[in-house]
Amino acid sequence: MTKFIDVQTVSTLIRKVGITRVLERLVIYLEHDYMHWQEFDKSARLAAHSDVGVIELMPVANEERYAFKYVNGHPANIEYNLPTVMAFGVLADVKTGSPILLSELTLTTALRTAATSVMAAKKLARPESTTMALIGNGCQSEFQAIAFHSLLGINELRCFDVDTSATQKLVNNLKNYPALKVVVCHSTKEATVGADIITTVTADKKLAVIVTDDMVSSGVHINGVGGDCPGKTEIAGEVLKRSSIFVEYEPQSRIEGDIQQLDDNHAVTEFWQVLSGLENGRISAQEITFFDSVGFALEDYSALRLLNDLTDEHNVGCHIDLIPMLDNPKNLFSLLQPNN
Repeated sequence: MTKFIDVQTVSTLIRKVGITRVLERLVIYLEHDYMHWQEFDKSARLAAHSDVGVIELMPVANEERYAFKYVNGHPANIEYNLPTVMAFGVLADVKTGSPILLSELTLTTALRTAATSVMAAKKLARPESTTMALIGNGCQSEFQAIAFHSLLGINELRCFDVDTSATQKLVNNLKNYPALKVVVCHSTKEATVGADIITTVTADKKLAVIVTDDMVSSGVHINGVGGDCPGKTEIAGEVLKRSSIFVEYEPQSRIEGDIQQLDDNHAVTEFWQVLSGLENGRISAQEITFFDSVGFALEDYSALRLLNDLTDEHNVGCHIDLIPMLDNPKNLFSLLQPNN
């Protein structure tokens, strides 16, 4: 039978364990899997694009486990009272093909994205960083803020969103973190100038320039999260050309990331090489580093592994008959017999 965990189960579990502890463990799982990068069968996600959004499948596997995520990105979903991003995922046994876990991944994707940002910033941001600009204050913003505050020591958050109600929502949700100073800004420039880290998490599906060259000083680490599909960017090309650029999976990032603005021969470094010691991360206090975080299937694999372990540890979730269990595995038709 397949373990199933829904949104309510996951949210209750995270509250029980604590979001900081979940993020801490997720960073550990991510680092472990990235360190085993070469053992995975990888591919760019399969995307169905439309004028209003995108629907994607994100697969990855090693010799033991296979995982995939179904995820969308529809910036106008607020008109339908739906999230911009919705997702679910499966973790399966490679030996038999049996699905082990079926889980919500909308909430979990926000957690794994924040944990991935922290994993990268540990190697790419200046260690003494204390101030972060957060541009885009929608669904991802609290998770990024809490992760950088709790795990990396960011104690001042400068927030800006064109939707002031989104910023107010963020401020309200962070009231339980009194050690984090939240500053509401009135422009991207006000938020970014002088910040140690700039995180962009905007949603518009267009070639936007959110962060311009004059907003980025030497020594800044940029965590670009919102530019995650063809025709969607956040960072000015001039900034990219001044930066040391790090990506998850280069074949996917060339198509979907902010680096789609650059020539294909422009040098980038896959982040697993930094963790493995094959390439340098930040090499000087003056260097500008850019993590082009489009989201990669391996991160969802890590998240599904953690969810599977947490549900075992806390004895939550239920089991469902997602696939038939047969007395005779060759007799599928038996399911249609009257005694069934």
